[in-house]
Parts: sequence; C-alpha cells; structure tokens
Amino acid sequence: MSGETGYRVAVRTLCDFTAREGDLDYRFTPAPSAREGIAGHALVSRRRGEGYEAELPLSGAFEGLKVGGRADGYDPAANRLEEVKTHRGRLERMADNQRALHWAQVSVYGALLCADRGLASLTLALVYLDITTGRETVLTREASVEELEAFFATQCRRFLAWAAQEARHRERRDAALGELAFPHDRFRLGQRDLAESVYKAASTGRCLLVQAPTGIGKTLGTLFPLLKAMPRQGLDRVAFLTMKTPGRRLALDALAALGGGEGAAGSPDAGSPDATPRPLRVLELTARDKACEYPDRACHGEACPLAAGFYDRLPAARQAAVAGGWLDREALRAVALDHGVCPYYLGQELARWCDVVVGDVNHWFDANALLHGLARANDWRLGLLVDEAHNLVERARGMYSAELDQRRLARLRREAPGALARPLGRLARQWQALVREAGMSEAGAPGRPGYRVLDGLPDGMVAALQGVASAITEHLGEHPDQASLALQELLFEALAFTRLAASFGDHSLCDLARHGRGRAVLGLRNLVPADFLAPRFAAAQSAVLFSATLSPAHYHRDLLGLPVATVWWEVASPFAAEQLEVRIRADISTRLRDREASLSPIVAELAEQYRRRPGHYLAFFSSFVYLEAALARLQEAHPEIPVRAQTRGMREAARDAFLAGFTPGGQGIGFAVLGGAFAEGIDLPGERLIGAFIATLGLPPFDPFNEALKARLAARFGRGDDYAYRIPGLIKVVQAAGRVIRGPDDEGTLVLMDDRFARREVRARLPGWWAVE
Repeated sequence: MSGETGYRVAVRTLCDFTAREGDLDYRFTPAPSAREGIAGHALVSRRRGEGYEAELPLSGAFEGLKVGGRADGYDPAANRLEEVKTHRGRLERMADNQRALHWAQVSVYGALLCADRGLASLTLALVYLDITTGRETVLTREASVEELEAFFATQCRRFLAWAAQEARHRERRDAALGELAFPHDRFRLGQRDLAESVYKAASTGRCLLVQAPTGIGKTLGTLFPLLKAMPRQGLDRVAFLTMKTPGRRLALDALAALGGGEGAAGSPDAGSPDATPRPLRVLELTARDKACEYPDRACHGEACPLAAGFYDRLPAARQAAVAGGWLDREALRAVALDHGVCPYYLGQELARWCDVVVGDVNHWFDANALLHGLARANDWRLGLLVDEAHNLVERARGMYSAELDQRRLARLRREAPGALARPLGRLARQWQALVREAGMSEAGAPGRPGYRVLDGLPDGMVAALQGVASAITEHLGEHPDQASLALQELLFEALAFTRLAASFGDHSLCDLARHGRGRAVLGLRNLVPADFLAPRFAAAQSAVLFSATLSPAHYHRDLLGLPVATVWWEVASPFAAEQLEVRIRADISTRLRDREASLSPIVAELAEQYRRRPGHYLAFFSSFVYLEAALARLQEAHPEIPVRAQTRGMREAARDAFLAGFTPGGQGIGFAVLGGAFAEGIDLPGERLIGAFIATLGLPPFDPFNEALKARLAARFGRGDDYAYRIPGLIKVVQAAGRVIRGPDDEGTLVLMDDRFARREVRARLPGWWAVE
C-alpha cells in the first residue's frame, strides 16, 4: 500500500465497481430502510464486549489511489473485523453475487486494518442481523496479511484506470467551468441579482431561500452561478431537484444552453473512441415505473433479459455513458439498450459518476433517497438547487406519511395462502378492536366518513403489522411464485407504516377514518417535516430553494427545518404595476355558507370582464363542486361565451388538450381548481392568457384533521392559524395569479373575489408590485 494519494474512493464504491458480477436480482425481498440499518448496526455494537471499536475509520493508498471508509466494528481481543448487514427473512435466499460483494468489502477493510496496526492475520466476519427477530448469523474466515494485501491490490488495479479517467475528467470539468460564460448577450432584469445571490450562498456554504418572480429565468439564473462555483468551492456534485416533470425539462434545456448538451450520448460520435469527452456530465433520473422496459416481469435474471448478466455488461455500458456525457431519459435509454442492460439501474449507477443530476425532490429528501445516500457514502460536497420550493412542505409530508386500508386486508384474506392465515387473522382482529375502541359509528355525517385523531399509535396494530410483514417476507422467500400484487401491496403498506411508527413523535399524528363497515383507513400523517429534513439540509454543502412564493420566510424555515443561518432574499419584480390590473370584489363571500349566493355576482363579473376584453381567461375555484356550479350558471346565463373545464382525475392527455385550447387570438374561459394542475407550473404567455378570476381564499377545509394540524403547529411554533390555513391558501392564490403575467410585454387582469382579500393583513401578503384597486 504505497504511492502518493490522488483520486479518493470509498471502500463501498470500490467494491461495488470491482466485485459485482452476474445478474441483477431484485426478487421480492424488501430490504431494511436506512434508519433500520443504522439501528441494527447500533444493536450489534451494544451486544459486543468492552473494548469493541465501532465505526472504525480506515484508509490506505495504492499507486496514487486513496481508499477509505468506516469498518462496522473491530474486536481487538478476538482480533475479529466485522461487516454488519441487516436483512429480512431467510438468509439462504441471498444471491451469491451479493454475498461475494460483502466478503469483498470486509476483505478490503481487513487489508487496511492490517496495514494500520501491523497485524499478521485477521478473522473476517460477516454479521447478518435479521431486523425482525434480532437474530445474528455470523460467517467467518481466517485471512493472512499477505492474502488481504493481494486482494486489495487486485481490486485497486481494476479500479485504477477508471480512477485516472475520473481524475482527468475532474480537471477538465473544473477548467471548463472556470471559463463558463453566460449563454446570452445579457441577463434578464433581476436575473443577475439572483445569480449573484446563489454564487454567494455557494461560496459561504449557506442555505438560501430566494423568492423570485416568474419570467426572470430562475432555472438558468441558479444553475449558471452554482456551476461557476463548483471548481472554486470544491463541489463534487450539483443536484437540481424539481416537483414535476416539466421542471426537469426546463433544467435540462438550461444545461444544454450552458454547453452540457453538446455531443450528447446517442449522437453519431457519442461514446466512440475518437469522441472528445464532455467536460460536464449531466444525468436525468427517472422514476422506475417510467424507465422500466418490461413492467410485467420480475426484476431478476430469470425473468428479465436486461437483468440477466447486468453486472457483466455494466462496465461497457458505464464507459459508453460517461463518454457521451449527456444522459437525459432518451439518451440514457439508448445507451442501456445498446448494451443490453436495464435503463433504470444504469441510471442509478451513473448517479455516482455524473456532475449534475436532475431529478425529483425525493432523490434527496425521501427516507431512502439515492443521492443523499451516495453523498454520505462518498463524502461529497454537494450543491443543492430546489425548484418550486413552496411545494416542498406538502411533498415532504407525503414522504413521511403512510396509510393502511382495511379493505385491502379483507380482499387478501380471501385469497391468501394458508400459511398466512394466522398473522392475517391477528391483524384483522386488531382492526376490529381499533374501530371499536375508537367509538366510531360506521360513518359520520351523510356523505362524509367518521373521523377521529387518535391519542397515539395503536401498539397492538403496529405489532400485528410487524408480524404480517415478517410472515409475508418469509413466505415469499420460500414461494416467490406466489408474489401476487395484493400480497405485495399489503407488505409495502405494512413496512411503510411500521418504519414510520418507529420514529413517531410530535411531528406526526395518527388518525382513523371510517367510510362504512369494513372500510376504515388508519393514517400516520406527518405534520412537521422539519424533523426529517433538517439532516438533509445539513448534509448539503449549500442549498438554494427558489420559487415565486416563498414568503413569509419563517413559515418555510420552521416547517422545513432549515439551518438557523438560512438567508431569505427577494428578487425585485421586473414587472410594472401597469401590466396587471388587480381588482378586489369585496361584495362577494366565497365562504361555504355563502356559496349559492355568490354564484350570480361571480358569473356577472366573468361575463362583464369577458365582454370588455374578449380573450383567454382562467377562473379558479376551491373545489370541483363549486367549479361545476359556477360553470353551469355561466352556461345558462351566457351560452355565447366559450368554456372549458378541468375535471376530476383528469389524465395527462386531457390536461394537454385543455392547455392546447389557449391559442393566440382565441377566446374563452377555462374553469380550474385552485392548487390543481393548472394553478401553477404552466406557461401561457401573451394572448394565450390575458386574465384570471380567483373565487376563493385558498384556505384548506375546516375539518378535524386541519384543526388538529392547527393545534399542533400552534403548540410548536405559536402560529397555528397562519401555518395551517392562511399562508398555504395565499401561496396557492399568488401562484395561480402568476399565470397571467409571464413576460415584460404581457398585460392582463386579475380579479380577487372574496371580501377577505380586502383585509389589511391579507393585502400585506400579496406581491408588492401589484397595484390593488
């Protein structure tokens, strides 16, 4: 182990690269979560005797390659080095290539330990901990220092060529980014200020909340400065995270404008021996269900041709991919299929090696987030960009919430294998007891479910769920051919619920809704995602969250768990008050009790504005019921006005057709629900949209759940009403209103229809550049 340190690689990354072979094998064996894995490692450590060294840092070098990591544990008295792996179910079904990878990892750590402490030999141990039973299975080998040094040298030699390539790539990348120029002749108004603030955040390692209006080019205005900062601040990776697919497309377009898309993979010369490697590697991560080529087949070599021999063909596919450098969904798929490997899992591998990753926010913030896991394992300095960040509170709540459906259990019991009858029966009895103890009738008011917030977790239900999860896992290990969709869905529900139950606290609540006999839903619902997200923000070298609606700052700081030193900054609007006529109809109340009376003045306002200036408008309502009532009244009173309407469960093709109707020179009023698909994230510039009507304050419904949310937020932050109702509502209003003015030449009208918009505290939270009449 000699040589100067150069390229650095984590032990796990080294072994993943050099010691994997054979098939992908993701048969139905749900792995423990990251949180469960950490708890399992801690359990093993507590069981060991005095002097046991857990999380032992080790490092070494070989011909310029620096290898390091943390071994799970070493017992000096027994001279035994342990690699701990958590699992569920029968260990015998673990694939041989997975076991070989584990031996490779502990062997590399063994070589590093022998060199560090001058050991002549060592006992290597694989400790497999069943997280359900707590039982350990220990496999051991004796190894001499000569054997371990030889193994270490072999793995390093296999990786050295790639390491040299990666080092050259990093030099080229940093040199190119140092010379990176803004791709347009000039910045848009406000865009330079945005770019400067992002660069300062990256330079100081701060978290930044930026409220920036639509139309200034936020995507390019954040990506450009962060890429410029990469070489100077030693950033390893940049992650651009979005809430929806269109946001990913905008990011990729901006990266292409910055030069990242030249010579894209899939072009005639991409990946060829004579092709010049791209200085910036860009990867788009796509959801598994959208990337899978064989969705009707199981993910292992016996069922899927792209899983068979995956690791044997991976090196060539990986090399071709990084040579091309531009890996959006289409380019990644082309490389994968050219080499006969799965596009989804090739993308997961390439996330290790690409400079910029564009994907959904779950890749960093979810409990099992890929990018967060890679950053921790490889000690990356990562710059984080989060687009449309006003949605992160609700998205994160969803990530850390789970539901159980009583009907799913009832259906499964009728068709489940006999071996599962007892654990499923215990779970069914727990359901009955839970509903009985909650004192709930079969339903609440007519048309509404019975609902109750529980005092805490139902421990009996959680225990029964753990038993069901263990039984199903064991059964599918023995009988993989019986992995029905219903069985898998129940197992996923049980695992998700029990995992979150393990970290239950005042950040969440447990509730029960009953829609009828045998139709109850048990929910574990996150209310304050801050407790889960704070470590994710701390793990990023810098983080920039941006949106047109990120005020007030304290709302996002509190609920997202942002660092204390987080800076909030607002980019001045490039738009003039004269571009947007804003009127408040304070004579209209859209409260539930006043809905019927509000229809006539609302319809009259729509018709009068349309008469004064014919063109395309959007009218937003709080619900489909309200929308449908207003639409019917308008069609009855003014059949000459063209209309189109959002519908419940609208599919993507229908949504596209709805938007396609907003053509330049056309006319009509589109009816939509506030907070829905057409209230944000759509771009209808110029004559495609000249006005909007908003007939709601956007407040969430006044119901037992939101009242419980309000109480919890009041207890924790002292701002229950604001955080549960007013702020989320006005964010939706401002987002919808932002559809009207999209550029410096746009002009339009906004009519806010509710007397509460005239209140001083509400008007104070509307954009400052609006001139409200």
